[in-house]
This record gives sequence, C-alpha cells and structure tokens, in this order.
Amino acid sequence: MLSLTYRRRLVKALSYLYILALLVLALFPIAWMVSSSIKPIEDLFVIPPQWIPENPTLSTLNSVIYGDYGRGSLFPRYFANSVIVTVGTTLFCLIVATLAAYSFSRYPFRGSNGLMVGILATQMFPQGMLLITLYLTFLALKLLNTYPALILANTTFAIPFAIWILKGFFDTVPREIEDAALIDGCGRLGVLMRVVLPMIAPGLVAAGVYTFLIAWDEYLFAATLTIKPEMRTLPPGIIQSFVGQFYLNWPNVMAASVLVTIPVTVLFIFFQKHLVQGLTAGAIKG
Repeated sequence: MLSLTYRRRLVKALSYLYILALLVLALFPIAWMVSSSIKPIEDLFVIPPQWIPENPTLSTLNSVIYGDYGRGSLFPRYFANSVIVTVGTTLFCLIVATLAAYSFSRYPFRGSNGLMVGILATQMFPQGMLLITLYLTFLALKLLNTYPALILANTTFAIPFAIWILKGFFDTVPREIEDAALIDGCGRLGVLMRVVLPMIAPGLVAAGVYTFLIAWDEYLFAATLTIKPEMRTLPPGIIQSFVGQFYLNWPNVMAASVLVTIPVTVLFIFFQKHLVQGLTAGAIKG
C-alpha cells in the first residue's frame, strides 16, 4: 500500500505533467509560426522539418511590410485600418453597452429581464444571417468602403455580451453609494462617470478586451463591406494578398500572422491582471 504522502506527491507530479502536455500543445503552433516566419522559403518544406531555423532571416518579414521587387506593400495600410476599426469598435461598443447596462441595472421595467435574454440570444445567430441586411443598409446609406460601416457591423456582434457582463457588475454596486453622491450634489451622469465606473473597472476591461478581439480578428464583415483594397483590414487583406487559387505563400502568411499577433499579445500583457479579475468576478457575480 502506498503511503498517503507518496500518493499526494504522485498525483501532484501527474498533474504537472498533464499541464505541461497541454502547454506544449497550446504553444507548439505559435512556436512553429514564429519559426516559419524567419526561415528561408527553401527551408520551409524540407524533410525532416527544421524545428529551429538553421539560417534565420528577416527577408520574409521585410517583404510583407515593404513589398517585393520594389513594389509597395499594402500591409501597413491593412494594419492601420485594423487599428482604426478595432479601437473605434471598442470605444463605441463600451459607450453604448455601459449606458444600456446601467439603464437595465438601475431602471428595471416590466419585461426588462426578457429583453436582456433576448439581447443575449442574438449571439446565437451567425454573422452570415446579418450580412445581407447590413450590406443593403450600408449600401442605401452610402457607407460601403468606410470605417463607420465596419465599426457599426462589428458592434452589432459584440455589444450583446458586453451589455450582459457589464450589467452583472452594475448590479453589485450598492445603490447607497450612488445615493450619497447624489446628496452631495453630483448629477446622475457624474455618479456614473466618477463613482460607478471606477468600481467596475475590471468589468470594463473584460468587455473591452472581448470586443477588441472580435473586431481585430473579424473577417466576414471586413471582406464583404469593403471593395477597395486600401480599405481592407488585416484578415481579408492577408488572405487576398498571399492566398491564391493554386498557390499559398506560406512564408508571408506566417510572417504576417506573427505581426498580427503582436498587438493582441501586448494587450494581454498590460491588461492581464484586470482581465482575470473581470472574468472571475463576472463568473462569481453573474
């Protein structure tokens, strides 16, 4: 019979091995992507594969950013478009979701719970079902190939979850704190901006990061609502630049993918603490 201490150590060791195996599976695609982005094209398809590049080079990254054979690259424009659309979507979604969630939390009415469930239920519908309606609407408003069209389209898909998570945080803020601020002469908007929002900062970060990721990775709206190449964002821009019917430029795709993941990685590094607090608190409070 194994002693209790030995069994605990064995279970602990097996748990660490299991976590290590999951970590390797999760990080392997990222490591291969980075490795492939700095390999010469002739080393990319050798057998056996080179896990660590023998002759690393930055020529692929340079060709993605600056173009080949003297031709300019549209990648910087795609990157700038993605930044504009993503930041605009995140700010607009947070403003609308904050006001809507605060209204649901502080001014309930008959049927408000059903309306909240209905708002969240819109997440069940795929983007393709909304695409034709949005396209015709923006066509009538002459908003195709514009930033507002992409921002509004992304917001329609991100705002239900943002409203839902922010309402859970607003519900946890005691009304007595707001009443005290109102007695001291602060207006309702001032109470929201100066008192309530600082208290639910983790929730704002969680909703903001969620919206950022949706807008940054979005492909379908960006590919359909933009016709001009200079208005494309990164996902459709990369596909239409390096993927053809009979050819796939793997080195450039890998290099572009590395560049695309940098903003998301930086975002998580800076907001990791608040994001974890927001998601865990939202799970407990919700």
